[in-house]
Amino acid sequence: MNAAFWRGKRVFLTGHTGFKGGWLALWLTELGAEVTGYALAPPTNPNFFTLTRLRERLAAHHLQDVRDAATLQQALIAAAPDLVFHLAAQPLVRESYRSPVATYATNIMGTINLLEAVRHTETVRAVVVVTSDKCYANQEWAWPYRETDALGGHDPYASSKACAELVTTAYRHSFLAAAGVAVATARAGNVLGGGDWAAERLVPDILRALAANVPVKIRSPHAIRPWQHVLEPVAGYLTLAERLHETGATAATAWNFGPVDSEARSVAWLLDTLAAKCPTLRWQCDGAPQPPEAGMLQVDSALARTRLGWQPRWTLAQALDATLAWQQHWQQGADLQQFSLQQIAEYCGTESP
Repeated sequence: MNAAFWRGKRVFLTGHTGFKGGWLALWLTELGAEVTGYALAPPTNPNFFTLTRLRERLAAHHLQDVRDAATLQQALIAAAPDLVFHLAAQPLVRESYRSPVATYATNIMGTINLLEAVRHTETVRAVVVVTSDKCYANQEWAWPYRETDALGGHDPYASSKACAELVTTAYRHSFLAAAGVAVATARAGNVLGGGDWAAERLVPDILRALAANVPVKIRSPHAIRPWQHVLEPVAGYLTLAERLHETGATAATAWNFGPVDSEARSVAWLLDTLAAKCPTLRWQCDGAPQPPEAGMLQVDSALARTRLGWQPRWTLAQALDATLAWQQHWQQGADLQQFSLQQIAEYCGTESP
């Protein structure tokens, strides 16, 4: 990334009160960008947005819903951004089973509303729409998915993200490319890191169980996922946005941002690794009926490595260390804005967290 590129750039970011969006917003402000955030209130208490005092670093802060097309367009036009990141979403697979209509409305219509607003905002030159590695039609293959593989999804969350990919492609070809707006999608793996308190995510569930001194209930100990620290895909989004702004259509496509193949680990491996660091950690299989989940999921990031120069910097072991360190600093009442910025600096310097 070129830090000088971001200095003074106007950025519109949806989902800035969420976990991944919060880390992206913090990094952007540290780079000198003028960030306008648009999102619902933080989804959990505690949360990264509040604990890092992120509001004080933003140029503008809108607590609004991406399903409200008129309000979203008004906020985007008023911000007059150079670049747009779209992260606002219903991000949980199991919640999508409970609330499929809301999931589709947010993840599909929210994306449509954002891209439609971009059509009416003359200043925008680049847009990154963040979807998910789960947008692929999962075949339980033993090899990673590439950007050219078929989209799909057996659950409402996965299929909504596949639909968001199709919507973005349609807007790119039908409207935005001709208007000089470069639009790309970004597909990342399972992220972890400090400040995530989402329900029904493995690492937050583990940390809650540790704090309560109870066993954590595990649904699928043998499931393999492309785990990575949140700063890995966020670095990818920043690199991609910069390339889109500079070169336009040459980068306007779909991109995977995941770990190297050897870092795709099972849930059991992650539990054993954390247990070695946290001896009080105990776990047991949850015998209750569960919605279907993919057993094997990996993504191939060769395109991002070769064409963007992006590559993972931290191993999964380093990512877990950074996550535990953040949690410990929170428990000790530390200044989490400064500690989060320190972790970003350590990541950029490739130092061990």
